[in-house]
Amino acid sequence: MMTNSLFSIENLSLRLGGRQIYDGFSGALPNGGLTGIVGPNGCGKSTLLRCLAGVQQPDSGRIVFQGGPLAGLSAVERAQSMAYLPQNPPLVPDMSVAGLVAKGRTPWRKAFRPLSDADHDAIESALLATGLSDLRATRLSALSGGQRQRVWLALALAQDTPVILLDEPTAFLDLQHQLSLLRLLRQLADERQRSIVMVLHELTLAGRFCDHLLGLRDGQLICAGPAEQVITPDTVAALYDLQAEVARDPVFQKPVVYPRE
Repeated sequence: MMTNSLFSIENLSLRLGGRQIYDGFSGALPNGGLTGIVGPNGCGKSTLLRCLAGVQQPDSGRIVFQGGPLAGLSAVERAQSMAYLPQNPPLVPDMSVAGLVAKGRTPWRKAFRPLSDADHDAIESALLATGLSDLRATRLSALSGGQRQRVWLALALAQDTPVILLDEPTAFLDLQHQLSLLRLLRQLADERQRSIVMVLHELTLAGRFCDHLLGLRDGQLICAGPAEQVITPDTVAALYDLQAEVARDPVFQKPVVYPRE
């Protein structure tokens, strides 16, 4: 296990719907920066993120969060420590963009108290960061799928936690907004010292923006380490049964995957 771990996963086992997802899974995620979880569909990426968020309890094993047992945190303590955005957020009654983003302040508010100045500042900062300031009064039903995705991200940012867990945050976004979102997350990691863990499908984007990668297949840890070391022809083959070349792009000097015909 790494010495500066955000999460340490120890002998995790979990069975869901009659299927063994994990059987003695162990690994670690570093503190700080951007960590990407990659792998083929159905390999357990989203389930792992739910376990890290504390919303899915394993059958056995344990997860250590910043040196202490994750299971020992209350729901409020977890919500003040980490924001979790699932791939398909729950349906909510139709409300305004700002109204939903304000829900991110719930862990910090006392019951029945109005929003504080700090709450308003966090909401405005989240709207600005996600490019939603001009849509603050728009009803959710009037938004596109990509816009709704950004609203949910703004909610997570308004929660203002040191750790952010995101399940496929670029889903439903066009290329321009994918890059905008990943640049924002990179900025949060670099300038605000946030630890961000996200599930991603696109290896080239993962290689460009992530510091560290975990590669999963069939509930097993196939590879882990700095993104530029993890993305190799051998690991691409091991993860996806795909023969590919990996080269450095000429602009950012990051790994780019070129599948062979």
